[in-house]
Amino acid sequence: MRLAKEKRTMTKPSLNISQKEATQDFAPYPLFIYLEELDVVVIGAGRVAERKIETLLDCGATVTAIAPKATQTVLKLAEEGRISYIQRCYKHGDLEGAILAVVATDNTPVNEAAYAEAVERHMLVNVVDVPHLCNCIVPSIMRRGKLQVAVSTAGAAPTVAKKIRRRLEEQYPAYWEDYVDLLGDVRNLVKAHVPGPASIRTPLYEAVSAAGLEDRIKNGETISAVEVFETIVMPLAKDLGIEVAA
Repeated sequence: MRLAKEKRTMTKPSLNISQKEATQDFAPYPLFIYLEELDVVVIGAGRVAERKIETLLDCGATVTAIAPKATQTVLKLAEEGRISYIQRCYKHGDLEGAILAVVATDNTPVNEAAYAEAVERHMLVNVVDVPHLCNCIVPSIMRRGKLQVAVSTAGAAPTVAKKIRRRLEEQYPAYWEDYVDLLGDVRNLVKAHVPGPASIRTPLYEAVSAAGLEDRIKNGETISAVEVFETIVMPLAKDLGIEVAA
């Protein structure tokens, strides 16, 4: 088990963000962040923290959880070496070297202290369900593989965001993961074989998107990117006088 009771040792620098007390006078800026191999500290190890940890692991983050008690799932993740777990209460200095802090406790003094340290360190911090102690918001996410749609009400009405997310999940069923993967593979082929500025490739991408591939995948058909390239992209490129390299 990656369990430690002493201060963590980190070598990665923290994110240098100029930070002031969050006023929420302005709308937040939507942004997706790659967290692979970046240090994230989760204060808390209960059910809410557990869900946050699992999501962070899905993004490739290096997670350290700090809490006096933990759920069985969190303990198992530590035993498997997937996270580090420090079994004690949060203390100032625990956020050193992290790019993001997620605070998931019902202890107001701890929440406020962790937020204050994060501000002091110019780093991102999200105190769950306490919008005024956040400089970043974790939205409600609809995921279909590489397709992600984020819904946020800036903390004003999380239940509304979840309701919209559920509607999106109905609108974009599971097969959309395969559809988006196919479009991505076709796009890579087009970029590799159609030289020149991006504007030349735009009508080819548009034709692929309008070719009814979504319905074919929905009906269970298996379609390869090479097939799409040969039957849709190449004929259209020829008609438009666009060079296709071998």
